[in-house]
Amino acid sequence: MAGPVTPVTEPAGDAEREVVEWLARVKVLPVLTVFDVGTVEATCRALADGGVSCVEITYRTACADEAIVRASQIPGLMVGAGTVVHAGQAGAAAQAGARFAVAPGLSEPVVAAAHEIGLPFFPGAATPSEIDRARSLGCRVVKVFPASSLGGPAFVRSVAAPYPDMRFIPTGGINDSTVGQYLELPSVLACGASWLCAQDLVAAGQFGEIRRRSETTLAALR
Repeated sequence: MAGPVTPVTEPAGDAEREVVEWLARVKVLPVLTVFDVGTVEATCRALADGGVSCVEITYRTACADEAIVRASQIPGLMVGAGTVVHAGQAGAAAQAGARFAVAPGLSEPVVAAAHEIGLPFFPGAATPSEIDRARSLGCRVVKVFPASSLGGPAFVRSVAAPYPDMRFIPTGGINDSTVGQYLELPSVLACGASWLCAQDLVAAGQFGEIRRRSETTLAALR
């Protein structure tokens, strides 16, 4: 059983508002796991050239910090850190240039660390209880993960109903044919979009295809 909730001071509002407004405009959030930092600039420029001006770089590899540094140097690109599961990663991500952080689950120490340094943080939630706990910790945006396995748009619609003050970023198993169904929901801020910069495309240097997918997806969503 979860212990008592310790209230956490909310992060600086302006920083989070800027990120939320940015994601709401772009509608999709590419999720990029970097194995070779030499591919970061080309991948991120391909996304940006295709109109997708944001990216989440995950802490699933040892080169995540360097990848965030390089991506953050691209003008007009909002860079976030993903898979932030330790409090220390929040500080490292901010120092590397990340403007926000995302996690697959809800860790109170990570929430506290991110809020302390003013880094907008979107924890993961898969149940109403986790959404409740995130709210009590001052979070108003949560990642729904793994979205497709949990029930897809129907699940998000159901859990969003009791929480009109919350926004959601569904991630996991979403593709170009289903993303529109999520974004039809007023509670959905943006959707995780791993298919835009799939690892096989990055490894093969198919940056033109990454740009094409970005352009096609945004055109369809309009």
